[in-house]
Amino acid sequence: MVTYVDAATAPLRNDGSIRLYNEEAFAAMRAICAITSACLDGLADLVKPGVSTAEIDRFVLEFGLDHGVVPATLNYRGYKYSSCTSINHVVCHGMPNDKPLREGDIVNVDVTYYKDGWHGDSSRMYPVGTIKRNAERLLEVTYESLLRGIAAVKPGARTGAIGAAIQTYAEAERCSVVRDFCGHGVGRLFHDTPNILHYGHPEDGPVLKEGMIFTIEPMLNLGKPHVKVLNDGWTAVTRDRSLTAQYEHCVGVTADGCEIFTLSAAGQDRPGLPPLS
Repeated sequence: MVTYVDAATAPLRNDGSIRLYNEEAFAAMRAICAITSACLDGLADLVKPGVSTAEIDRFVLEFGLDHGVVPATLNYRGYKYSSCTSINHVVCHGMPNDKPLREGDIVNVDVTYYKDGWHGDSSRMYPVGTIKRNAERLLEVTYESLLRGIAAVKPGARTGAIGAAIQTYAEAERCSVVRDFCGHGVGRLFHDTPNILHYGHPEDGPVLKEGMIFTIEPMLNLGKPHVKVLNDGWTAVTRDRSLTAQYEHCVGVTADGCEIFTLSAAGQDRPGLPPLS
């Protein structure tokens, strides 16, 4: 049975309950997520051929410190970096290094900042120079799948409606949906209940209620959905080496839908792609 609790009085641990946040909490999430989004905006001009993911990671750290926040991934369960940088066939949790990006690469940068007890989590795809049409199409389909998942969020629906919307669209566009990773509750905790699957049926999962806060972060592959984690314990890659993409937003359930906390103020939610009409 699903338990819903008042986030203001709930213990600061993931005990399987779903937290319901108030307007004051929504305001705190707007603030921290705006900084995360602004950092991702700033990366649009940095990501280019010859730049290393280590340079991207330094930018994330310095941007955060300049804005009075810290990267939540830094030293999280032994992780040593301020961001995750996942290139081409790396599904997620790619670790920054000194290898330069190459023309035609696609890279996901995942940033979570923390301040005053609140976490702002988001990621975007960045094309490196000119990319091939199949890669560009994958980015377009993945971002649209995210929007369709967000459009399914409203009180009374179930979390499965989010996954069903994503899966239905992605598979119709001949992309596969990664099953091994999911969205998650966020706010006072970095990773909280509920899990947000990016596939499934509308009647699956707990009921969405006003005040819930979570991420939606579909990962789509051009090939099969299967992934494996490398020996470093973090880096997840497609088993068939096919291209993969991911976009992530943090949302809060409102009385009649949801609020997207991590929208780009600069309209850079899908950098390098034509603006949505």
